[in-house]
Formats: sequence, C-alpha cells, structure tokens
Amino acid sequence: MEANIMPRVIIEGTRLTCKSDIAEKLTNNTRFQGPKKYRFHPGVISSEWVTISDKPWGRGLINFYPDEENIAMRGYDAWVNLFERLPMCSWIIDRFHISTSVFQYITHNKTINFNWLERRLKKLNFIIVFCHRSSGTFQSAREDRVKISENPHQYRDLNVYIEEQYLYEEFIKKSIIPSIKVDVSNNNINGAVNKILDWYESNSTLWPNVNKSMG
Repeated sequence: MEANIMPRVIIEGTRLTCKSDIAEKLTNNTRFQGPKKYRFHPGVISSEWVTISDKPWGRGLINFYPDEENIAMRGYDAWVNLFERLPMCSWIIDRFHISTSVFQYITHNKTINFNWLERRLKKLNFIIVFCHRSSGTFQSAREDRVKISENPHQYRDLNVYIEEQYLYEEFIKKSIIPSIKVDVSNNNINGAVNKILDWYESNSTLWPNVNKSMG
C-alpha cells in the first residue's frame, strides 16, 4: 500500500495574484493528492472568511479591529489545534497569518506576534507559497477580475497591492516556515502549481515515510 500523501500549504500574496485559482488546481492534482479512483479534495480554508462581524466583506482573522485581537488569536489557535488533532490530513490555506501581519501593520501600525503559531505550523510541515506578480501586470489582472468580482471597488487603487506585495515578501522572509515564491505575472496557473509540486518532491515532504526534518 502506498503511503498517504499529506502536503500542507499556506498560499499567501496580495490581491490579484491567483491564490484561489492555485488552491483550486491543487485540490484535484494527482501529484498533490496521489492517484484516486473517485473525486475528493483536501480541506481548503481561509483567514479571509468573515468570522467576527455579520456584514458582507466584514471583519475576520485578517482585518480585525485592535480591540478584537484576542478573538482573532483564539481563532488561529482553534485552527492550529484542528491541524494538530488531525495529523494525517492535508490542508490548503488560501491566506493565513502573513496576510494578517500585512494588514495589521499597514492599517493599525501593529506588529502581531505570531511566533507561537509559526512554531506549531512548522512542526506540522506547512510551507508558504508566496504568489507574486510584476508591477506592470496588475492592470490587466484587474481588468479580468472586475468582470466576475462581487466587490469590484476593492480593486480601484492598484498601488495599494503593489506596496502590499513588498511587505508580504518581507514578512515571509522573516518567517521560520519554509517558503517558495511563484511568479504569476503571466497567469500561468498550471506552471505555478507544477513549481510547487516540484519543490515538494525535491524536498521529500510529500510522503510521510521519507519525510525529512524541515529544521
């Protein structure tokens, strides 16, 4: 019997960097999940979900108010507790604590201490996928997105995302979690997915029986 494949990725990056598209492609990729005779997918979660307020595009674990930090940290603790209690599950996370760090730094000039979270995520062999695009490609990406977006006004000022992207890179560089950077400037989702899987296979982190320490 083949070993269970249980990769765990955190997909991070500013808006318009194809994060959700990459997450969707990974859910049904046989290199990521292994061969299967019927369709199923790993858990896909996101800190972008509205969990604190009851309004559309309201507050959650990323964009909470300063007086809601304890609520948000309890939310993160609940997620990582779930990961630890289901040790043989794979997970795809579409935005997590790096997105929180960027938002809180920009909006509230606050640096969130996520050392406790990162230590636990690293022990579980999570990796961070940093989705990046060149500055000159944000315009065309916005034109495609507003055709389908339910909240197109959020894409009005592209300079916000260009500036955010630099911060994402800085926070990811400081992270203790292993990371890989994928360029999505040409919107090549399959190419980005293959780069992620090539990285996994070269680091022997897909298969538990050959898993190496990431320390």
